Amino acid sequence: MKMNIRLAVFYLLLGATALSQTPANGPSTSAGEHAPSVSSAPVSSVLPDLDKLRAAASQATLDLGHLRIDKWKADANSKQQAQANADSIQRNLTSALPVLIDAVRSAPQDLNAEFKLYRNLNALYDVFASLTEVTGAFGPKGDYEALAQQLETFDSVRRNLGDALEQLTSSTQSEVVQLRTQVRAYQQAAAAAPPKKVVVDDTQPAKKTVHKKKKPAAPSGSSSSPASDAKSKDSTGAASSAPKP
Repeated sequence: MKMNIRLAVFYLLLGATALSQTPANGPSTSAGEHAPSVSSAPVSSVLPDLDKLRAAASQATLDLGHLRIDKWKADANSKQQAQANADSIQRNLTSALPVLIDAVRSAPQDLNAEFKLYRNLNALYDVFASLTEVTGAFGPKGDYEALAQQLETFDSVRRNLGDALEQLTSSTQSEVVQLRTQVRAYQQAAAAAPPKKVVVDDTQPAKKTVHKKKKPAAPSGSSSSPASDAKSKDSTGAASSAPKP
C-alpha cells in the first residue's frame, strides 16, 4: 500500500510539472469518494507574438546597423553611451533572444521558459527605448522612426506576454492546490485502509523414515565361491571314474 501511494504522488507531481490534463473523474478512495480532478485552465497562446517578436528583432538588428552614432551632433559621452547601448542590444537580439524564443515555442506552457523570455524582453525594451529617445534627439529622423516602429512591437509583445504569464501562473497555482488535495485524499485513504495480514505457513509434514531391508547373511560353511565348488566337484568326479590298476 505504501508503495502504491508513493507512485501515485510521483505521477501527480509529474503531472504538475508537465501541466498535463487528467481525466474528469479523480481517483476513488476506500470510502467510495472521488478526489477532485485536475484540469488545465485555458491559457492564451503566445505563438503569434513570438513570430512578431522574431521579425521585429531581425528588423531592429538591421536598423541598428545603419546608425551612424559617431556623426551625431552630441558630446562624446552621449555618443559613447549610445554606441554601448546599440552594441548591447545587437548582442541580445542575435544571441540571447532567439534562444529564449525557441524555448517558449517548444513548450508554450512552460512557466519557467516564458518567465525568462518576459524578463529578458523587459530589460531589452528599457535599453532600446533609451537608445530610441537619444536617436530622436541627436540622430536623423529616419533612424528614429525605424527604431520607434520596432520599439512599439516590443512593447506590444511584452504586454501580451505578461498577460499570458499571469494566466499561466494562476492556472498552475490552481493545479498545485488541486494536486495537494488529491495527495491528501490518497494519504487519508491509505491511513483508513486496514493493514493486510500475511499468513506464512511454516509447518512442514514429518518425513517418513524408510527402513531398508537387509539381505540375509550367507552360512559360514558355504563361504567358498561357486567357481571353487565346481572345481572340487570336477576333481572328485575325475578321481572316482579313473580305473584302478
